[in-house]
Amino acid sequence: MTVAAAAPGRLRGRWSPASVAVGLATILTLVGIAVGLFFNPVWVAFEQDRTHADLWTGYPSRTVHAVTDAVLHEVYLGPGTFAQSVDGVPVFSARERAHMADVHGIVVAFFGLVLAAVAVLAAGGILARGAGWYWRAVARGAAILAVGAVVVGVAFALVFDQAFTLFHGLFFASGTWSFDPATDRLVQLFPYDFWTETSVAIAVVGLLLTVATWAFARRRMARGQA
Repeated sequence: MTVAAAAPGRLRGRWSPASVAVGLATILTLVGIAVGLFFNPVWVAFEQDRTHADLWTGYPSRTVHAVTDAVLHEVYLGPGTFAQSVDGVPVFSARERAHMADVHGIVVAFFGLVLAAVAVLAAGGILARGAGWYWRAVARGAAILAVGAVVVGVAFALVFDQAFTLFHGLFFASGTWSFDPATDRLVQLFPYDFWTETSVAIAVVGLLLTVATWAFARRRMARGQA
């Protein structure tokens, strides 16, 4: 009778709302870490130098980095006006500023969800006290994300234009996010190769993070069941 009663308990733990919440929180947390590792001044400056943003914009490399640092600050912390200028000349057109304001809103919402996910993981870990269901949920979330990272990485590596268009079509209104690299500073500061290389890098590092998380969670799950 003891064994028969324990089995449904395991099943409830496996598919309970708490388990689902921990799995989703794992996915969001890992995505947030992967994105944060690359959309920061260090990586962005490195990639801008690699993809010759200075030649595209006509700005010295030092100016490119200064403008970009200000842009990144606004993307994460606001106010979202994107009124940067060089020698008194605005860097962005009104249309570019409007798009970046949309980006700011999406980034703030996304990282708000990431912080909530971290809180869920922390609270779940404290309440679970190392129980197997918690680590099973973490492992399941990491495994699902690993599959997604492979799919996204392959898509951006092989059919970048289509994947880039699909992504923007999901989050931005039609006609608000396409720009001309011959005239628009936004795509000169962040050239085509910047996005292809960064997207693949995020997918690869994200995959490594998810595999490491999955392996760690599986070990903890086995220990909790021992």
